[in-house]
Amino acid sequence: MSCFRVSKSELLMRWDIFCQIVDNYGDAGVCWRLARSLATQHQQQVRLFCDDLPTLNLLASDSHRIADIEILPWEASFSNARHPIEAPDVVIEAFACHLPERYQTGLLIAPQKPLILNLEYLSAEPWVAECHAKASPQPTGLSKYFFFPGFQPNTGGLLIDPIPSLGTESQDCVPASLSSSWSQLRPDAERISVFCYPGAPLREWLEDLGNTNAKVDILLSFGHAELIGNGVGRPLSLPPSIQLIALPFIPQGDYDWLLTQCDFNIVRGEDSFVRAQLAGKPFLWHIYPQDDLAHEVKLKAFLDLYLQGADRATQDACQSAMAWKMPRAWWQKRSEWRAHASVWREKILLDNQDGGLAARLLRFVS
Repeated sequence: MSCFRVSKSELLMRWDIFCQIVDNYGDAGVCWRLARSLATQHQQQVRLFCDDLPTLNLLASDSHRIADIEILPWEASFSNARHPIEAPDVVIEAFACHLPERYQTGLLIAPQKPLILNLEYLSAEPWVAECHAKASPQPTGLSKYFFFPGFQPNTGGLLIDPIPSLGTESQDCVPASLSSSWSQLRPDAERISVFCYPGAPLREWLEDLGNTNAKVDILLSFGHAELIGNGVGRPLSLPPSIQLIALPFIPQGDYDWLLTQCDFNIVRGEDSFVRAQLAGKPFLWHIYPQDDLAHEVKLKAFLDLYLQGADRATQDACQSAMAWKMPRAWWQKRSEWRAHASVWREKILLDNQDGGLAARLLRFVS
């Protein structure tokens, strides 16, 4: 766990975070982690309004009730006409979601107007630093600013709480949600966790991995077994050296732990992307594909930073993996990549030793 604490110069405030879930997990994961960081690391009071409470509650189910966080349905922000919700000090529109009109009307008539922050998606692109913390003039007169997470020092930083502990592989440490799956692991096999979007060439990727002679246990996130099932098309052809283990839906904290225990991780949305880096292991980021190919620009910007100072073998292996080239083209080059991943983890922790995104949000507001 991180040891960041509120300083004497930081104010204790009320925060409203609004989250509309787009791809089921990523947006909710970031918003829950941010709410938890603000409450537990900085003693802030947080209300988290979400339009899909079942998904959010699943992600947060490993956490005991946190006194300073209220998880509320979207409509709770405006539905009680007799007792309208008290205006907070800060409102966060996560990922450019639009505030409910009736809630926003309440902000306009509040005695003290809150500060509104448009929390954008994480990107390593250079322009992020130019737009970070810039004002967004509103016709209503409310104060609103853009806040960009990022890798450069003059951005909003990374959401790093809690910082994972590495190397704890005792069976006693296995989370309850993973105990059944963990008992199936073979002691002499490598481990790969898989969490990707449906468009990934996962079947072909796994079959090619089977041709490397590697002994690997594949831990498939909830729902991924259907992506490679035998019910459609030809049967999946894997040698006995490759074992597939279908995981149940696991809470966010348990997934964080899982990443640290695997030798290679396939991840997708913003939250799992950052956690894979903090796990200090090689990983494949299945970035969300966009029709205008903007994801390719975003991926290149990250790799330009991530691979600075890396040797040629690591660069080749990483770039091939991120492009979903078949494992036989790069699998044997991972030893150098493992060392680089550990160095990168230390670098981003050093860059965010001020507390990262949650702490920078608080200092900006204060």
